[in-house]
Amino acid sequence: MGARHTTKKSGGHTPNHPKAAPASDRLQALITENRELKTGLRYRTKELSFFLSLAKALTSTLELKKVLKVIMARAQQLIKAEAWALLLVDEPANELYFDLIHSKHEKALKSQRIKPGQGPAGWVVRYNKPLLVPDLAKDGRFSSGLDLQLGSPSRSLIGVPIVNKKRTIGVLEAVNKTGDGPFDEQDLALLVKLVDQAEIAIERAYLYQKMADLAVTDDLTKLFNFRYLDQTLDIELRRGQRYGANVSLIFLDMDYFKQVNDRYGHLMGSRVLIEVAQILIQNLRDVDIIARYGGDEFVVVLPETPLDVTYRIAQRLRVALREHMFLEAEGHPVKLTASYGIASYPTHARNKKDLIRLADQAMYRAKNSGRDQICLAEHPATKPSPSAAG
Repeated sequence: MGARHTTKKSGGHTPNHPKAAPASDRLQALITENRELKTGLRYRTKELSFFLSLAKALTSTLELKKVLKVIMARAQQLIKAEAWALLLVDEPANELYFDLIHSKHEKALKSQRIKPGQGPAGWVVRYNKPLLVPDLAKDGRFSSGLDLQLGSPSRSLIGVPIVNKKRTIGVLEAVNKTGDGPFDEQDLALLVKLVDQAEIAIERAYLYQKMADLAVTDDLTKLFNFRYLDQTLDIELRRGQRYGANVSLIFLDMDYFKQVNDRYGHLMGSRVLIEVAQILIQNLRDVDIIARYGGDEFVVVLPETPLDVTYRIAQRLRVALREHMFLEAEGHPVKLTASYGIASYPTHARNKKDLIRLADQAMYRAKNSGRDQICLAEHPATKPSPSAAG
């Protein structure tokens, strides 16, 4: 019988197969994986619920101020931090100011201004990019900056630009994450997502504000128009009636304004009206309502202002207009005056129509008396004495 041979496999050795993991280990791995999936699902469900609620809150208003308050409040819910601020860009001044603040330093910060490029908020505006600084002590870019005073001492910071049509209009900023750790990329991503979702609401609010401004403001002078004057007088007279307060009205008309148009043209005439508006704003209180009545006529509503105080205010306006050099920047320096009529509720009139009519009539008496004059309204029932006029 022939000899028995065995064939050896290549390599000369039988491979070692790894032992299968015990069933108990595989089960434990599946349990752990399932737990992680459930945790992740709960987190995603909670996040989805948060952003659905945010969307509902953002679409509930068309007012920019309310939209910004929603953003601030929801950001504080989303990420816990020691201090928050929402800064807005003052475009004419090219500065940032603190609009909403949640910090123990609120009073000190409220009046402060930040230039683009100054501090973290200024950096966000200059580069229009989100900013994450895990450790401010190690970041040489931000050794100073008013916004760092939000938290004391400032350790970490996160800032996101608030954008309207690709233009940065503000910055949402948080300082010092609550707890031991700094802000991280996940915090930044959540805040960016929040602000991104608010972008459409911000755009809608800006558009609404623009349309609202067009409805109640004069295109040329940017003062209120007759429509707004008509509405606000109703409100002020009702308030005056309820609380027994005076509501006074100054009706003023520029003297010889037609000569400006005839000599220098309507463009220069328009410039004069803009300068008149600026003088009125500079010499009146924030609570006073200034409106362009039409042409070169202006009306000032003075809530809770008695007749003698109204007269002194009109006198101040008279001096300011008379002493101002109009069209100086345009190379056509000219001096102008105005004529003023005053009427007051309830001294002269008991309703809006009579208040405007009597002030207008008083203004025409000032014109007929030689211009650059102040005249009080006359009323058969009540004729204020000269002493009452100051």
